[in-house]
Amino acid sequence: MLVATRRQVRLPRIRKQLTDGPRQRRRNEVAGPTGRTLLCDRYAAKMFIVTNERFEELAAEALASLPPSLSSVMENVAIIVEEEAQGRSLFGLYEGIPLTKRGPMSYSGVLPDRITLYQSAICRYCDSEEEVKNQVRKTVIHEVAHHFGISDPRLEELGWA
Repeated sequence: MLVATRRQVRLPRIRKQLTDGPRQRRRNEVAGPTGRTLLCDRYAAKMFIVTNERFEELAAEALASLPPSLSSVMENVAIIVEEEAQGRSLFGLYEGIPLTKRGPMSYSGVLPDRITLYQSAICRYCDSEEEVKNQVRKTVIHEVAHHFGISDPRLEELGWA
């Protein structure tokens, strides 16, 4: 297995200036350091940012946590880390031919299956590094399950969707 990255970092704008005048603040407003009122961006406020290197470490830890009986039969799989899924809201994506669909005559000379983890999407969902770690592990397990031919409805039943 190999872990590769493709990076294009965009950090969200957390706060923007709202007004200069004194008045009663609303729920999503806070006092800035100069006394001006700032409006918190409610969509970017819940984002815990980890470095690219740390995120890759978390992905490697999640792979290492798989039972040896599973990891030993995983073959021809590349783990990729990207910032965002183009036009989709995903934590991860499996692209390839599941082990249950492979045969000796129908599976030769193919490119590796890909498990892509989307760092920004995962970090936007989390408030702490521990939550990022748990979500990365859950996403890796979910995508590895697809490699073994387990469907999304079955993963939902098992609590890994």
